[in-house]
Amino acid sequence: MSAPAYQRVLLKLSGEALMGEQQFGIDPAVATQIAKDIHEIQSLGVQTAVVIGGGNLFRGLAASAKGMDRATADYMGMLATVINALALQDALEHNGVPTRVASAIEMRAVAEPFIRRRAVRHLEKGRVVVFAAGTGNPYFTTDTAAALRAMEMKADVILKGTKVDGIYTADPMKDAAATKYDDISYLQVLERGLKVMDATAISLCMDNKLPIVVFNLRTPGNLRRVIMGEAIGTTVRA
Repeated sequence: MSAPAYQRVLLKLSGEALMGEQQFGIDPAVATQIAKDIHEIQSLGVQTAVVIGGGNLFRGLAASAKGMDRATADYMGMLATVINALALQDALEHNGVPTRVASAIEMRAVAEPFIRRRAVRHLEKGRVVVFAAGTGNPYFTTDTAAALRAMEMKADVILKGTKVDGIYTADPMKDAAATKYDDISYLQVLERGLKVMDATAISLCMDNKLPIVVFNLRTPGNLRRVIMGEAIGTTVRA
């Protein structure tokens, strides 16, 4: 069997990825499927870190738009990501994958504090590290947290799991004429206003030449296909 194309990856999951077809919350069946996909790439020897959002439970930006203080709303959103990280940890460990949750906001009873060298050591020992609470700062999204943690972990790539099979010229759910990009540059993403990740995250990846692969996480086995270098989804690079 051919070797994996990447040795260390950061998987970015939105909170909505854990919802499945529900309107809110966490679908245990979906969490289990994601855990199985991660277990599959771990068994190939790929070191895996995960950054997870909290939009299935609470959206700081939406709450601030309705009058809540932005910093307070963002901290609430960070706490939502910790709930999701614990749910994913449970699903992973039920699939025999050793896992650590590292939180940017200290809460020692449920998660380790984020310490870069310790997180790298966990990866080297074959543990999945789930990064929770974003960057620990308001006004920064979990996309930016994913870019930041990927740099700190010296990941080869960011894998952004979504519900569509790549980046399109428009929302394919709303526009039947939307066409898919196989490859696109960071600058094109920014200039065309494509909703891949926020501008801060894209700029951070561009400055550090870190590729991003956007793919459909809902298709079982897709994560392994990306890892093995198959042409799945859309790649963002220089």
